[in-house]
Amino acid sequence: MSWLRALKVTAQAGLAVERRRLEPLVAARGALGLALVVGAALALFGPGVAASSAFGAFQAAIATFQRSWRPRPTLALASGASLAVSTFLGYVTGAGAHPALFLALLVLWTFLAGLAWAAGPTVGIIASSNVAIMLVTVTLPTSVAGAAGHAAMIAVGGLVQAALVVLLPVRRWGAQRDALADALAAEADYARRLREDPTASFDPVPLMTARNAAAVTPRQARRRPAELHGARGLAERIRPVLASLADPAVGASPEGPERDRVRELLAAAGSVLDAAAHAIRHGEPVDIPPGALAALRTPDTGAILSGPPHRAAARLAALLDDVVETAEPRTETTAEARSRPTLLRLVPVAVARMRAELRHDSPILRHAVRVSTVTAVGYVLGSALPLGHGYWAPMASVMVMRPDFSQTYARSVARFGGTLVGVALATGIVQSTHPDMYFSAGLSVLCAFGMYLLMRTGYAVSQVCVAAYVVFLLGMGGSEWTQTVPERVILTLMGGVLAMLAYAVYPAWETPRLRSRLADWLVADGRYAASVVAHYADPAGSACPDVRQALLDTREARIAWQEAVARATHEPVRHRGLSRAAADDTGHALAQFGRVAMLMEAHLPERGAPPVAAAATLAEALRRATERGAKAVRERKVPDWDDVRTTIATWQPPSDPLLRKGASLLLTALDDLANALTADTPPHP
Repeated sequence: MSWLRALKVTAQAGLAVERRRLEPLVAARGALGLALVVGAALALFGPGVAASSAFGAFQAAIATFQRSWRPRPTLALASGASLAVSTFLGYVTGAGAHPALFLALLVLWTFLAGLAWAAGPTVGIIASSNVAIMLVTVTLPTSVAGAAGHAAMIAVGGLVQAALVVLLPVRRWGAQRDALADALAAEADYARRLREDPTASFDPVPLMTARNAAAVTPRQARRRPAELHGARGLAERIRPVLASLADPAVGASPEGPERDRVRELLAAAGSVLDAAAHAIRHGEPVDIPPGALAALRTPDTGAILSGPPHRAAARLAALLDDVVETAEPRTETTAEARSRPTLLRLVPVAVARMRAELRHDSPILRHAVRVSTVTAVGYVLGSALPLGHGYWAPMASVMVMRPDFSQTYARSVARFGGTLVGVALATGIVQSTHPDMYFSAGLSVLCAFGMYLLMRTGYAVSQVCVAAYVVFLLGMGGSEWTQTVPERVILTLMGGVLAMLAYAVYPAWETPRLRSRLADWLVADGRYAASVVAHYADPAGSACPDVRQALLDTREARIAWQEAVARATHEPVRHRGLSRAAADDTGHALAQFGRVAMLMEAHLPERGAPPVAAAATLAEALRRATERGAKAVRERKVPDWDDVRTTIATWQPPSDPLLRKGASLLLTALDDLANALTADTPPHP
């Protein structure tokens, strides 16, 4: 993609507004916390301290909106405390008296905030926001004692927001309920699509999201509703059963009474899964349509289906019964839960991840270098220009910069556009109403409410509210709009331009790494298929790898590949990885390879079944071939599957027809992968 088109696409993405479900009660709770803190600080300490406390409460509320499965009070407390520490350290290092010392701290703090993205987007966003807000708050105190007071009020702002989350709960466990319900709803949609397309694809993201949401801290485990435990595991077991029931290769015939019966069962499964999803999302009893129950429980299934399709139908009915039972609201809790480390125990984990990114080829390290350099340059330029409020340039840069190209450029355009509109609206209100201190405080709280309400609909929309919020907040302290609006617009533009230039000069393109991502997925898929086939050789599973863990690994690798392709799509670089056509074809081939392995997993032999000796040879051939194939992909060569082909050609046909058919389909998928890479790989002498 050319630079001109890339800029156009990212600009459109940044200015786009999405229709999302709004949460007015949650937004009102955040605005209430801000109003309480600002009102109390104004009455007791004056506008300077009120501005500091407002930033603390404002940022703490934003932290509770992040897509994290941790308790919201914990996020608010962590945000408030970290911002308080940043503000105090920033002031005592000499933000006014010793700008060189403060600049050194700013570079270090920003570099660490950039590395913090290694611990996850929530940590990265909070760390980046702390740096941005610190640039403002360090200008408010006038002494070390005053700085300590301001830091304390910032921490109080986080404490108030955390307390309100506890005292005024809004839809407790709502995020976890939505994640699990989305997973069940995705499988319901999958079941319906299988009626028309027996080999339809399934995106594993909802299942992986539900898995992440299921991990809880010990404190959360004691309070989690019982219906949020267990249904996710059942949903993951249902998915391969649905696929094996629908696929003509291992299931019912393509047409005729068997296919009609399968379509009826798939429709019933979709209805049951939708009902379970609705019940979990709203905490209500499961209401299943009578027709779906009749379709699943009719005795005619045994007379129409036989062999693998009949086994899949019986297993599907049993799993759906378990889903319905698990989704019913209950009061008892379970002791078994996926463990999530507490915030304190997460610190060494986060530090270890940050240290692991200290390598020359790490995109996180490149982001840390970019953002710290741009922040320092923006701070120096902003301070040198005779505009005042020079911190707005580095603040804009920190807030828009992300580890990937598309988000950085989209957010730069969105922030400037939102700032223009926001300051224009705020200026009109100020000129027409001439608000006093308390009225300005009220307007700032109203703008914060708008930001909390609309922040998930688009970055540009939220920046309109943020720009107006800052104008009113500074106006509360006596700053005239003529002292804030023009320089804010100019310096915001400067910060965005610096961020965009930094990525162009020192990029971390995803396109050249596509082959490595594809190789990782190939290795994970190969290990998953090998672990499934190995269980046919050893039905007891005493010497076989863990199929469940192999499945999770291949899902993570597939999601990483999909995210990499999405990021590479809009990068303005010449093709140095995989062409778009090759990326599509190879992704489809590996998805089919994993799907065949999943179909074989759905019919793993029982523990007492006779072993198939040839399966062990095939499993080892698959593992070795995919590892060698991954190495060839990274080296821009076309992999070959001669070992797998020879193994299948020379082994004695196993008695299990599904294993025989599955082996052939696995080889076909590997051949499709090699063919897709052939046209995209330069010839070697």
